[in-house]
Amino acid sequence: MTETQTETTNPTGVTLTDVAAEKVKALLEQEGRDDLRLRVAVQPGGCSGLRYQLFFDERSLDGDVVQGYDGFEVVVDRMSVPYLTGASIDFADRIDAQGFTIDNPNASGSCACGDSFH
Repeated sequence: MTETQTETTNPTGVTLTDVAAEKVKALLEQEGRDDLRLRVAVQPGGCSGLRYQLFFDERSLDGDVVQGYDGFEVVVDRMSVPYLTGASIDFADRIDAQGFTIDNPNASGSCACGDSFH
């Protein structure tokens, strides 16, 4: 799938790399529940104004935008979609960094710790 196709067929605006998608699948399998989805949200907070939140959620909120992946779904609430359109989520597993990372073209700046943006 080309990047153009991903952008036009991805209603959440968020793209997961293959590595991130595999990690999400593995974490969901560890949970042993089939009712959880990966929720990606933007909330006020952090030293730069907005903070990303990634967590497993069984709730369905009014206005949620859902994107299906192989074996799971990614959910973004309607208020977060404009902030996350075009964002890419990856998973790093290196000695200097471990965890999910978000590359967001909508962020005009971020804090030194990389935990929040504006």
